[in-house]
Amino acid sequence: MPGRTAATLACDGFHVMQRIARREALRIGGLFGLGLTLPQLLAARASGEPGASRSFGAAKRIIMLYLHGGHPQQETFDPKPHGPSEVRGEFGAIDTNVAGVQFCELLPASAALMNKLAVVRSISHPNANHVQAALVAQTGHAHPRNLEALGDFPPSSTDFPPIGAVLDSIRPATEQLPTWVRIGPLMRRNNGTVLHGQTPGILGERHASFAIDQNLLPADVQVAAVARNDDLTSLRLSARQDLLRQFDAERLRLVESASVRNLDAFYQKAFSLLGSDDTRRAFELHREAPALRARYGKTEFGQRCLLARRLAEAGAPMVNVSYCHTPSGSWDTHGNHFKDMKKSLAPTFDAAFSALVRDLDERGLLAETLVVVNSEFGRTPKINRSAGRDHWPWVYSLVLAGAGIQPGTVYGASDNSAAHPTANPHDPADFVATLYHLLGVPPETQIRDAAGRPHNVVIGQPIAGVLM
Repeated sequence: MPGRTAATLACDGFHVMQRIARREALRIGGLFGLGLTLPQLLAARASGEPGASRSFGAAKRIIMLYLHGGHPQQETFDPKPHGPSEVRGEFGAIDTNVAGVQFCELLPASAALMNKLAVVRSISHPNANHVQAALVAQTGHAHPRNLEALGDFPPSSTDFPPIGAVLDSIRPATEQLPTWVRIGPLMRRNNGTVLHGQTPGILGERHASFAIDQNLLPADVQVAAVARNDDLTSLRLSARQDLLRQFDAERLRLVESASVRNLDAFYQKAFSLLGSDDTRRAFELHREAPALRARYGKTEFGQRCLLARRLAEAGAPMVNVSYCHTPSGSWDTHGNHFKDMKKSLAPTFDAAFSALVRDLDERGLLAETLVVVNSEFGRTPKINRSAGRDHWPWVYSLVLAGAGIQPGTVYGASDNSAAHPTANPHDPADFVATLYHLLGVPPETQIRDAAGRPHNVVIGQPIAGVLM
């Protein structure tokens, strides 16, 4: 055909086969009413030396709690009760169960667990933009400096991938559970821009997270992402998979493309999840005792943390828990900071975090599970005219608990205003390097982008002061 390139013909062929497959899928969808919902959902939501310390590889799995907006170091893990009056705020400090260590008075349950935690009070970097800073927080890799002036811009296929995507690439789960699960909404700004560090970037959509984004509060909650009808038997599921394999083979005969390979990967994840009763049982939050669910807190964040524990217990290597969706209800407290901290933010976090750590410990899972409290930055020392604190990446506190960390440790320090590090400063690249170290990922590990170019996974140095 004149004017028709090979690439165009291949694209046309691919779309024809898509239409055929879609019609046939609808025809046989009566087998169980699910159709292709699950794989489509998966695709849509995708938008030190080893042996140097006994902490290397101590973590079989990670639960990362991400406090979107930036939690205030002063009102959480680095209170300044004797700081200048203009920065001190309304709340005092309380003793933890480790002598000489204090938390903000708003975190009594967490303070009672300090002997199981490691707090880093000297994380620092220069980017005060939520969207961009979330990338380095979750990947250890910042954007090129020439992009920082752009402000909010959406994630792209050139972004460095977060830990879950990297693990799915270099060490996919051997069980039927996904390697990387995200519980909670895809975090974004009020203008709709998605925070970076949540998508697989250069690794492609086949390494995207398995996302659970729904209301988890009902007593009889069912996770829709893994639900199937009662008439879906293993035999019918297998027959459907065989049929779709035939469609996939025909599509691959017409065009071998990254998008087709990604779609195939999503199909495989879908069938793996739906085909195993044991796997789907890990998502059944309603099986937990009401008293335990109440212990985590009758909040979305609390129930997300409880579901994360179920998935970690079942063997999921990486579980990300989003605190909230947009700046509404987040830790981005430019106004009414002290009111929001006292009424909702601190008590919600304190109940869920402390319950998660205790629950893992009581089940004998904490020694091989790493719990991480992460965020893009902290809050300003100075209180603004709206009784709020603004963005402050120059010093903030992050927390670890569990596998491979030195419990009861406070590492690093900030000045009397919680404005700048005064000891052992580290940037997020070092923090993420610490997580990879605990996961047993060698520092020389590389991944490759779609063009085959190598990229170093670890560019920072593990924070030795918090490691066993």
